[in-house]
Amino acid sequence: MKLAYGRVSAKDQNPERQLVKFRELGVDERYIFVDKMSGKDFERPKYQVMRLLIREGDLVYMDALDRLGRDYDGIIAEWKFITREINADIVCLDNEALFDSRKFKVMGDLGKLLEDQFLSMLAYVAEQERKKNRQRQAEGIEIARASGVTFGRPRQPIDEAAFIRAYEEWKAGRITATAAMQQSGLTKPTFYRRVKEYEESFLYESQK
Repeated sequence: MKLAYGRVSAKDQNPERQLVKFRELGVDERYIFVDKMSGKDFERPKYQVMRLLIREGDLVYMDALDRLGRDYDGIIAEWKFITREINADIVCLDNEALFDSRKFKVMGDLGKLLEDQFLSMLAYVAEQERKKNRQRQAEGIEIARASGVTFGRPRQPIDEAAFIRAYEEWKAGRITATAAMQQSGLTKPTFYRRVKEYEESFLYESQK
């Protein structure tokens, strides 16, 4: 039986290019599995389903080795599990001349040795590329922060006078916390964050 596994790193990415290749190879839609998530580990829902379905003699297509994963040791372990423990085969379409496990199997022990060498080399390259991308991303964030760019949701603006009036009414027991939030125009998280900051500053001033 033919199966195929595709992966993109985020939900807004389109795996269609990979799917077209699988369909052209005659893989039934029922046996095409696609995850939209990082390849940092193998706890991916569709991959795990496919893994359970693979049987001896099956053929698994992937667009590229890094679609299988980004972890050096994990890639090698999964490849060997499928090709040697289950005794199925894997073909990576972007480098079919090297990564077609059927070609290595017909070469016996020498084939296993060559397969291990090529697999280690390309899995290592895939992992180094992942690390390099993470480093570039971290460097980009630091450069952006140094330029004044902020990340995450912007803080809700606070009308200090309205907050203080509402805070004092609430602390005096004349209104509820919910009413104080409404009067100050703040959400619950922002209100309590501002309460904490206000009380800490008040305590600091009193201890001077």
